[in-house]
Amino acid sequence: MRVEKDLLGEVTLTDDVYYGAHTARALENFKLSGTLVHPKLIAAMALVKKAAAEVNGELNFLPQNIAEAITVAADEVLAGRWQEQFVVDALQGGAGTSTNMNINEVLAARANELLVGTKQGPVHSLDHVNCHQSTNDVFPTALRIAAVWLLKPLSEACAQLQDAFQAKEKEFAGIIKVGRTEMQDALPITLGQEFSAYAQAIARDRWRLYKVEERLRQTNLGGTAIGTGLNAEKKYIFSITERVRRYANIGLARAENMIDVTQNADVFVEVSGLLKALAVNLSKVANDLRLMSSGPRSGLGEISLPERQAGSSIMPGKVNPVIPEAVNQVAFHVMASDMAITLAAQSGQLELNAFLPLIAQHLLGSIEVLTNCVQMFTSKCVNGISANIERCEELVKASLIEVTALVPHIGYDQATRVAKLCYLHNVTVREVVLELKLLTAEALADILNPNSLTRPGISGKHLK
Repeated sequence: MRVEKDLLGEVTLTDDVYYGAHTARALENFKLSGTLVHPKLIAAMALVKKAAAEVNGELNFLPQNIAEAITVAADEVLAGRWQEQFVVDALQGGAGTSTNMNINEVLAARANELLVGTKQGPVHSLDHVNCHQSTNDVFPTALRIAAVWLLKPLSEACAQLQDAFQAKEKEFAGIIKVGRTEMQDALPITLGQEFSAYAQAIARDRWRLYKVEERLRQTNLGGTAIGTGLNAEKKYIFSITERVRRYANIGLARAENMIDVTQNADVFVEVSGLLKALAVNLSKVANDLRLMSSGPRSGLGEISLPERQAGSSIMPGKVNPVIPEAVNQVAFHVMASDMAITLAAQSGQLELNAFLPLIAQHLLGSIEVLTNCVQMFTSKCVNGISANIERCEELVKASLIEVTALVPHIGYDQATRVAKLCYLHNVTVREVVLELKLLTAEALADILNPNSLTRPGISGKHLK
């Protein structure tokens, strides 16, 4: 056992833990979600601590041996070690102070271990590990880094989904089906054209997520508590961002107004809004696929989705569209997270937003779950979709969608008359037109040629 001290007094800790009194009190206070701080945020904070230790050592603000020990400890965290020591709840009061202190204490204890063989020694969690820093510049900087790290795989996953939709666009290019508006038969469309629209939507999402990274590159590191830089030396302020940029491999830049970046969280709302837009598009496509695959005999049945698992414990042979359903649920989750981020961001007061932990948890969680979702959607659903060509043809023939194409040739009123007669007598458009001798067979065949009923789609290839 060992005893640690903080503002409120002494705390007794077991020998196996690397964290200290601040973390122990956070464990006691914040028994909330049972969810830990996102590992990418922990890694990004360790990266900031490493860069700060190096800069402070080089500028002689820290003894060299202490700076080096902190750096080694931070590298170990970046390599995935000591994850079990980061124990505070993702939801916490204090604008992220508990997470920052958890990092500080673990790095200090490990640095002491490296220097003197025990967790208590010359390295102090605040005087050394937190030198020239505040939670209020470290936490938001780390959040920006972690978000960029996670956005890259999401953008790549969107590119793969876009490619999958474009492949289906090409595969289904010649398949005419019923196009529907407001769930009613409308006009002919090719199945490929429908998939071209899906590709275009995902292309927009991919581009937006790529561009929003620029907003996340401004950092307030060196601004300390409220962005003014109090307690941080100028040499440190002008050096730290460059060092973090090098290690994070992100084009970070010191914000022109660090007070603004410290107190305002609107950039995270913007990123969350684009994640919500992707979720909306994914959910809409998933809804369409569920509709078009409905049946298989008594529904639309225009496409077949890959069968992934048995669908019922009571109905033999039933297979449900489980992948699109999972996509819908992820979308709902992300939309709800966006609302939480919005509420948290607008609730900041004066020089600081105290609710960054909530923003971090929902933002990073949404990026991660969307990445998994898009990858699943591509590999387990979209790539394996097949067209039921005969069913598409059957529904086209049974519908009245061809009548719209006749309006320029026989007029709206006559076309309406044709539609009514088709409904009354359960016959096709072609039969009624020929019976009424409104057009010759040759003219009718030319007008209702599948090639003249549809136009090529736009698949978003120009956005790749």
